[in-house]
Amino acid sequence: MNVTSAEFAMTALRLGIWLALLTALFVPLERWFGVRHEQPNPELRHNLAYYFISSLVPVLVLTVPMALLASAAHYLVPAALKTAVAELPQALRIGLAFVIAETGFYWGHRLSHEIPWLWRFHALHHSTERMHFLANTRSHPVDMVITRLFGLVPLYAIGLASPGMAGSGTPALLIALGIVWGFFIHANLRWRFGPLEWLVTTPAFHHWHHSRHDHINSNYASTLPFLDRLFGSHYLPKHWPAEVGTDTPCPPTLGGQLLEPMRPARKAPPVAD
Repeated sequence: MNVTSAEFAMTALRLGIWLALLTALFVPLERWFGVRHEQPNPELRHNLAYYFISSLVPVLVLTVPMALLASAAHYLVPAALKTAVAELPQALRIGLAFVIAETGFYWGHRLSHEIPWLWRFHALHHSTERMHFLANTRSHPVDMVITRLFGLVPLYAIGLASPGMAGSGTPALLIALGIVWGFFIHANLRWRFGPLEWLVTTPAFHHWHHSRHDHINSNYASTLPFLDRLFGSHYLPKHWPAEVGTDTPCPPTLGGQLLEPMRPARKAPPVAD
């Protein structure tokens, strides 16, 4: 599945339209219902750049590995399993694909916190010190590609997705839903949802994941908080975190932020006796 220049241009155009719609929706909501009312965001230019980078680069990078994985799954996965999955009702297939993909995204996200090499890429996403809807796409492309592979590879492996346009609908739908919901849970909105917070992730849930210290290793799920309860990483009190961000240094320039994770890790200075 190759991405032509025309398809790439159309994707960029759609992103521009979506950005206009998202801005029209979230800017007034954040102004009226924000957890914090702050001055203009100095990260805005970078976040706009990441909106396009994080949306376009994974499309280009993932096409080849996904095609290879789909071909490998064709030969490696038992035919009986693929047949059983293919015979499931369509609604059940979609629901199963959603839960499996979200579980993969959960573990891809969690490992990006627990494995130092992956954290070097993921730290950029946590470097924002102001929660708002555009913080959703403030991510290193490598980080986004790795997380998506965790969620999508199982779908190809068991036959819930297949190569070609006919089989790309389920992954595309899951990614689109995740991105749209991601803008919501990153938004600067003080809304709470009572019992619904047990069923779906919310801004409060995800803001705690962005807290600077104590609970940054909690609330990894993108849409299904039961995964955090299942794997022991759920945290959602009644109040909001006092501070968001990370203590991991982040270069001030866009180029530095993209290149820093790929440079050799700096050795810690010796500790004086």
